[in-house]
Amino acid sequence: MDQTDFKILGLMQKNADLSVAEIAEQVNLSVTPCWRRIQKLKEDGIIVRNAVVLNPQALGLNLTVFVSIRTSQHNAKWTQSLVGAVMALPNVVEFYRMAGDVDYLLKVVVEDMASYDRFYRRLIEMVDLLDVSASFSMEVIKSTMELPLGVE
Repeated sequence: MDQTDFKILGLMQKNADLSVAEIAEQVNLSVTPCWRRIQKLKEDGIIVRNAVVLNPQALGLNLTVFVSIRTSQHNAKWTQSLVGAVMALPNVVEFYRMAGDVDYLLKVVVEDMASYDRFYRRLIEMVDLLDVSASFSMEVIKSTMELPLGVE
């Protein structure tokens, strides 16, 4: 990858609606070489997919909850059970295995507290968990899908 590839990625992260011609113009390439670079970035797994970013509040998803899970079980069967359960819960938008005091962290978006309670009850019915705790977001200060591209 070179600086032109990083410029292409930066432009695409900011606005995935840009045409190849618009990107090519901004990185001083003709359309065909720019298109080839984009295809190569996709083939190499650097560009995973193009996505539309939605406003959760506009869709009535007014509550973001960070759910911390601790478990006493660390075997493959239990882990598969947890992964399967979480993947079946559409309100989970991010899911991480952690190091430290928490074993797993979920980012969950729901309409309100009653919706979170229904989510919580469904989760604990699906998987045996040692401890589940929740932190509720009061304000989004920064939220981005843009990765830093060689900038400190």
